[in-house]
Amino acid sequence: MVIVVMGVSGSGKTTIGRLLAESLQWQFSDADDFHSATNIEKMQQGIPLTDADRFPWLQAIRVAIEAWLSQEVNVVLACSALKSEYRQWLQPSEPLQMSQQQSCVRWVYLQGSFELIWQRLSQRQGHYMKANLLQSQMEALEEPEDALRIDVFQSPEAIVQQIRSSLVL
Repeated sequence: MVIVVMGVSGSGKTTIGRLLAESLQWQFSDADDFHSATNIEKMQQGIPLTDADRFPWLQAIRVAIEAWLSQEVNVVLACSALKSEYRQWLQPSEPLQMSQQQSCVRWVYLQGSFELIWQRLSQRQGHYMKANLLQSQMEALEEPEDALRIDVFQSPEAIVQQIRSSLVL
């Protein structure tokens, strides 16, 4: 199974994803690691990515998801997946036979106010995603209907507990 922890930059995807993976004793992967050097450079310069920029990134992530599922490796993936079409693209092309009857890819949406997330981004050090790109991410965000929604105002530990109890893992 793959649990995708999604949301805008600064919502806590990496922090929550790592803690969740650790608590489940699963692997963790960050979609940021799939970005090209060109994409990273654009974001460092405060230039929002286009769909054309994102396509190779999404394709690489999808290949990884399909590999994890085919090998029955449980992974928590931190990934913005802002648009519905991105999430659809990241779903496996064919249902994979797994030992569990549940969906192979589960979605957790970390949701928070612009102000809270802006504050977090403004304080973040050493990350290429700058706070000035938050507005473009909020504008691009198409909130998922089929995801577990979690308010990021809570502590990371409370969020992980809520995810675990809600997804019945």
